[in-house]
Amino acid sequence: MTFIDYGSTPPTLGKTGPHLANYRRVYNASERAAGEIKQAPEPLAAYLDMYEACQARHVVIKGRDLETTFGLRISNEDVADFCAKHGPRYIGFAGVDPNKGMAAVRELHHAVAELGLRGLNLQCFEHKLRINDPKMYPLYAKCIELGVPVNIHVGTNFSTATSMDYGRPQYLDDVMMHFPELNVCASPPGWPWVPELLAVAWRHANVRIGLVAVRPKYLAVPNSGYEMLLQYGNTMLQDQMIFGSAYPMQPIDRSLAEVKALPIKEEVKRKWLHDNAAKFLGLGPVDATT
Repeated sequence: MTFIDYGSTPPTLGKTGPHLANYRRVYNASERAAGEIKQAPEPLAAYLDMYEACQARHVVIKGRDLETTFGLRISNEDVADFCAKHGPRYIGFAGVDPNKGMAAVRELHHAVAELGLRGLNLQCFEHKLRINDPKMYPLYAKCIELGVPVNIHVGTNFSTATSMDYGRPQYLDDVMMHFPELNVCASPPGWPWVPELLAVAWRHANVRIGLVAVRPKYLAVPNSGYEMLLQYGNTMLQDQMIFGSAYPMQPIDRSLAEVKALPIKEEVKRKWLHDNAAKFLGLGPVDATT
């Protein structure tokens, strides 16, 4: 079964900052399980070989601009250069800083129109802005104008340098009421407000839920807080769920195996692993036998 990995960070673009130090504690065991590539003599070659070996159709690489809040940037030029060098398997999303006002809007236009990036990535907790902050709105409008989707961080974050409140799903509901044409993937999938995110996605067909940065097996674990994703994702929201490994926060092979082991319909697994992301990204179909 072919798949699309909606969230992955190559070793050459893996910039981090002190504000994310607590993530290393929370994801310590999972990152150690995914750590073989970091130990390889040529980490980039090992990363590329990993996706070749598992025959990923596409891998989404996301830029980030946090210069005004945390002084960190994974530039759109670097993301575009990576995708150009390593072939059509890799699809880039732009990262811009909403706190920069119209400069961010212009940068988004340049990233899509000139650099060939295919979407926008907004990690709202790192911008210290709620999803429905007015500073976000010009970027949402620009995404609609350019015809590109937006990835929005939804749910808690583990940085103790910024508030978890920025990721409340109810703020996304406000955005979708104001911008019903906007195509959004909310990822991670909303914990500890999973029912709230499911309600937003049920209300708005243009909202997808990214199963990113969470072990898929926990969707089937009682009292994990993720169980409702399994129920709704296997039924009325089956066309709105998108898989992403968040590599190197999780190993690819383990994440894929855990999705395939979930008690959901086979056709739904294909939607989660490939078809929903392909539609969200504006891609064509693949041979049904792959």
